[in-house]
Amino acid sequence: MNNAAPAPARTRGRPRGNPPTRESIVSAARALFLERGYRRTTLRAVAGVAGVDPALIAYHFGSKKGLFADVMQFQCANALAVEDVLGGDPATLPGRLIDAVTDLWEDADFRRLTGQGDEAAEVIREYLEHELLARLVEFLGGREATARATAVVTVLGGLIYTRYLNPLPTPATLTPSETRRVLIPTLRAALATRPRTV
Repeated sequence: MNNAAPAPARTRGRPRGNPPTRESIVSAARALFLERGYRRTTLRAVAGVAGVDPALIAYHFGSKKGLFADVMQFQCANALAVEDVLGGDPATLPGRLIDAVTDLWEDADFRRLTGQGDEAAEVIREYLEHELLARLVEFLGGREATARATAVVTVLGGLIYTRYLNPLPTPATLTPSETRRVLIPTLRAALATRPRTV
């Protein structure tokens, strides 16, 4: 009788690879993207710092763009951990959402990564749409969940754009605590949004 464990099922999408190897590649790539910028960072240089074959990076991440996306997603997931933000008292959710965004964007290294062109903007859009918005819809539940989650992500996207990506003088001069005070009522209203029946 064969007692060997069954082979794990193949998952769809890019191979996830050995976590320590992926972590070392992402860490090396993050350092080089910060030091050299997106355009001047090569997969060969990342492989040299990580101590792996360049083909392994292409295998796991597909391309430099895919690797950069993983670096940005890692940064977002660390600071804007959706599980942590959505956990706890629903009454304090607006404050946790604003804190997560400002904590992430006040980080100087993250700001440098986000300034690296269309690749960074695309990752941020994908994160807001597929991670935060999708999880908010699931968390809120009910027929109006998508409308309420969309309102929340629209407010947070506006905060990111007007304070960090293309700063307007007034939002840019607010401290994180002032931003929190100004936007918590707006997010409370967004979370309570009920679509009007026409």
